[in-house]
Amino acid sequence: MGLTNNDIFKKLRVAHKLRDDDIIKICALVDFKVSKSELSALFRSEDHPKYMECGDQILRNFLNGLVIHLRGPMPKKGEKSSAKKTE
Repeated sequence: MGLTNNDIFKKLRVAHKLRDDDIIKICALVDFKVSKSELSALFRSEDHPKYMECGDQILRNFLNGLVIHLRGPMPKKGEKSSAKKTE
């Protein structure tokens, strides 16, 4: 069986050493609101009664927010990036 969205979310959380507050802020970068209780339900084991399956929308918004968190916002069209290339 392959990885579920919950598995991917958990692995990214651990790999980037993110806490619930960090994840909430990252989701806010793309105007997506998620509560601590929702996150708690996503990170529970599958056999827990309050377990919630991570949908594609939640994971997609988190990944988009994570890109902004790590790289910064995309420059607007027509603007050049402020990052200078080094050779």
